[in-house]
Amino acid sequence: MSQPLDTGLLRSSAHSPSWAMLNRLAPDSGAGRSWQPGPAGPAGHAGQPEPLERLDFCIPCNPYFPTPEMFARLRESLETTLTYYPSDADTITAELCGVLGLNPQTVAMGNGSTELITWIDHLLVRESLAIPIPTFGRWTDQPLETGKRVDMFPLSEDHDFALDLQDYVKFIRRRGSRVAVICNPNNPDGGYLRRQQVLWLLDELVDLDLVVVDESFIDFVDAERAPSVAEEAAIRPNVIVLKSLGKNFGLHGIRFGYLVANPALAGTIRKALPKWNLNSFAETVVFMLKEYAVPYRNSLSLLSRDRANMSLALAGLPGLVVFLSQGNFLLVKLPDGTDGAALRDRLLAEYGVFVRECGNKLGSSSQFLRLVVRPYEDVQRLMTALQGTLYAGAAPMVTATPEHQAHQPVRALTR
Repeated sequence: MSQPLDTGLLRSSAHSPSWAMLNRLAPDSGAGRSWQPGPAGPAGHAGQPEPLERLDFCIPCNPYFPTPEMFARLRESLETTLTYYPSDADTITAELCGVLGLNPQTVAMGNGSTELITWIDHLLVRESLAIPIPTFGRWTDQPLETGKRVDMFPLSEDHDFALDLQDYVKFIRRRGSRVAVICNPNNPDGGYLRRQQVLWLLDELVDLDLVVVDESFIDFVDAERAPSVAEEAAIRPNVIVLKSLGKNFGLHGIRFGYLVANPALAGTIRKALPKWNLNSFAETVVFMLKEYAVPYRNSLSLLSRDRANMSLALAGLPGLVVFLSQGNFLLVKLPDGTDGAALRDRLLAEYGVFVRECGNKLGSSSQFLRLVVRPYEDVQRLMTALQGTLYAGAAPMVTATPEHQAHQPVRALTR
């Protein structure tokens, strides 16, 4: 029989544990598995635990991309990929720019977007940085670790964590911040600023040392057709746009991201990066992308549908608040009196459902969960787990069938 799942690691870090580390929490249960009490166990004996595949609602992946064909090709090339050095970063960057229609002089690729955040901090942030919170933790943690002043602009729950740009600019002026950052869509709430709003902000802050627009989740936006300001960043004097291919493509383990800026800014970052900072898996995927543009666009359409349906399902749970999102995740506020950390532990230990509790995010609390958007069948299992933990003893709730969901209006919910 498997040993009980030790969830202590979930409370010991500012970030969620890796999937590999999570699996090591219960080594006897098998990779990616948890244990669910049931009438019959693996051998069919009454009272024995049933093995249950662990389900990830924590790490923001794209469940529809890469395609099975792409994974098959990666498996076939595994030996060669692991045996030989990758090409240098300039070669891989040139290929990516050819696929995306970008000028290589305006692009720097990193071993994950967090590597680029690190270099932006070291090279371009001299004294202070303004950032709305809650947001992605490295934008506060990284400059604090190097002794910079971080001016944190709190987003109000009463306004659904929406960023008021005029108030943000006033805050920057009042504090004298020299660098400003926004994440669009924002993590963890998925709040989105339209392209014209972001351009207004860039115009207002043209005198700052630097303005960073982190667009790590921009591909999941369906509110407008062309939401990115990357083309503008390439011709503006003080703007960097950051992108995360790992988040878009569901390949966090490969670790690749890129930034777009004018040639001088991009060149400053590029010169600081190691010549071989990208791995062979990243190269293999980048050189496959041009063949899979259509499946990738289709994956985004499917995820947009799932986001709307998942919002509708969660909004039907009593006392649960679902916030408007344009990311591939939803921020929810738990019913009053619910301890999010304890709920996270129960969901993982009893149902094999892994969620992101937001108590360790600056500007948030343990009453909030960030839930990654997943397909219908997975959401049904999440709903069952939430019912079993939040409403134990209550009558079973009716959830929408796939046929019923298909006819629901495609919209996101806020309170």
